[in-house]
Amino acid sequence: MPIPAIHFHDRAPKVQQIVDALAHAIEQGELAAGSKLPSVRELGALLGVGKFTVNEALDRLRGRHLLTSSQGRGHFVASSPAQPSSSTWVDLLPQDLLSVLRRPLAMVQGDLRPGGGHLPEDWLDSDVLRQAMRSAVRAPTLRIAGLGTPAGLLPLRQALQQKLRGEGLSVPVEQIITTPNTVQGLDMLMRLLARTGDTVLLDSPCYFNFHANLALHGVKVVTIARRPDGFDFVALEQLLAEHRPSLYLTTSVLHNPTGHSFSPSQAFRLLQLAREYRCHIVEDDLYGDLHPNPPPRLATLAGLEQVTYLSGFSKVLTANARVSYVVAAPQLAANLTNMKLMSGGITSELFEQIVYRLLSEGGYARHRKRMVQRLLEAGGRVEQWLRRCGCELPMGFEGGMFIWARLPAGVNGERLAEAGLKRGMVLAPGALFGYEPGLRDFMRFNVAHCDQARVQVEFEGLLLSQA
Repeated sequence: MPIPAIHFHDRAPKVQQIVDALAHAIEQGELAAGSKLPSVRELGALLGVGKFTVNEALDRLRGRHLLTSSQGRGHFVASSPAQPSSSTWVDLLPQDLLSVLRRPLAMVQGDLRPGGGHLPEDWLDSDVLRQAMRSAVRAPTLRIAGLGTPAGLLPLRQALQQKLRGEGLSVPVEQIITTPNTVQGLDMLMRLLARTGDTVLLDSPCYFNFHANLALHGVKVVTIARRPDGFDFVALEQLLAEHRPSLYLTTSVLHNPTGHSFSPSQAFRLLQLAREYRCHIVEDDLYGDLHPNPPPRLATLAGLEQVTYLSGFSKVLTANARVSYVVAAPQLAANLTNMKLMSGGITSELFEQIVYRLLSEGGYARHRKRMVQRLLEAGGRVEQWLRRCGCELPMGFEGGMFIWARLPAGVNGERLAEAGLKRGMVLAPGALFGYEPGLRDFMRFNVAHCDQARVQVEFEGLLLSQA
């Protein structure tokens, strides 16, 4: 069988160059399916490389299912089944407009992402993150075999204990439980705290996954409008008295999507009403570390018998190495640990080690400080151009990642976002964050992604196209 000649260069290892050349020859039909390759010794002589290099290349090609091997017989080109034509592929996901608009928010899609939910990659301190990754992989304390610790890596939980103490929440380490991410943490909490038919209170607007997750648990959802002054507390008390929700799921600091934070007086009144009507609060604090001067969290003010605290690092560090944690009353913490065991929800110890190193060695604090300042500066610029486009900003901007804006009169948020997708721009219309008709007039903007001239120009063009 003729083996293609390989002219080696210095830009890639020889093993990879051999793999690429043989894979190309197989995929182009130059090496026919079922044909036998020369022996390892013969290949080495043909290519001018050693036996180890040849064996590693053959292993990689087997791993890609391009070769098969048989003891004593040698290596053969695999018989590749015909690949289905792309024209026969069917998208089984929901095709309604809001579902189509929601998907790119959860994935890296679109050249421009003013509606995205994460920081741009070039904002992240990748050098510090990569160093923590390398250190964690090399550390002898990283267990290669076996699962992580059910409650979470103890050194990480101790580091979290110190972090929480600095924020005013002193709690035993046994009541801090890690979770793979905040959505899974919330899902496990709902299984422990809610029953089918229970009523759960949400903000309007709120993070769209809250509605989706609660629907899986068969609970009834009622909403209360999130306003610049917190709530209409008279309306809130009427709602609590009428519906008697057992849980209230909220974000007290830098609420998604509005960026609003409860003032101490708003928080005290909310906690007073929740206590009176026996409504337990689950506080999702995923964005609080991006606030330049955060007010006290609800868990700090009320304690863990009334508030269960949920947080994580996917927004500040990276969405690709998620570690989250729940801080709960003793029995709930024990039940959550047991549920992690029963449901396979053990957190990756590798990711736990990475986050532990970032917290304990100061990398997280330095990165967080830079992000807070950079977001403040970017937010000020984005506020200005949004107002020039005719948008209103009822919440103002006090830091963090998001600006909640009312679109110019007559602009339909969903249609604007649909037109944006066709131009490679991912937008987040208000209708994604709740079902009330008034939300259709709003849009969430990510200040980190919006702080560039191209976004402003493209958005202004979209508005003109909808006029």
